Amino acid sequence: MNFFAIVKVTIPVMMGYVPLGMAFGLLLASLLIPWYYAFFMSVFIFAGSGQFLALSLFASQATILEIGIASFLLNLRHTFYGLSMISTFKEFTWRKHYLIFGLTDETFALLKTNELSETDREKTYLIITALNQFYWILGSVLGAVLGNVFPFDYKGIEFSLTALFIVLSIDLYKKTKLHKPFLLALVIGVFGMFALPSDKMLILSLSIAAATLVLFKRALEHNV
Repeated sequence: MNFFAIVKVTIPVMMGYVPLGMAFGLLLASLLIPWYYAFFMSVFIFAGSGQFLALSLFASQATILEIGIASFLLNLRHTFYGLSMISTFKEFTWRKHYLIFGLTDETFALLKTNELSETDREKTYLIITALNQFYWILGSVLGAVLGNVFPFDYKGIEFSLTALFIVLSIDLYKKTKLHKPFLLALVIGVFGMFALPSDKMLILSLSIAAATLVLFKRALEHNV
């Protein structure tokens, strides 16, 4: 797959990351934080929801411990992404360290929905991950700079990341023959919304889903 073909694959992520990154940058500017913080946070953290959380914790003057615990719980779902990619990444060179770092929700979905030959898989994965981070950096820096020049009403724009991930999940569902895990996730998610405490819904639902996948792995691998 050549570079321009890879760029085409990442366009849906670009359409989500640039405006959402701008929302992050605008929020950062509204807190009177210098624009270059958006750049460094997006380079070294690169976690959309985690960066939004960090800003809210900064604004509330949270301690380092509080920031660490909140960030860990919020991004715990990435553990499950990593576990599902172990068999693929273990054969890669040093690049796998960056691929692990850059394994966001949307990047994970793209890597799972595109079938690549083993000869160029590592290089393609690297370019996809780097492009996605570039889109996020571009959006966040642009938003932070513009936020210091023009007034913006960015209410609701943060939902674009959720909408993007839903679209990518639907695409993954259509491309795979294994549908039971998706249906299981849907059932557990709905159950969590109504039966679990709202502040612990995500982590508890993920834990239930992970345990179910481990215990019933063989049954879920066979579609009816």
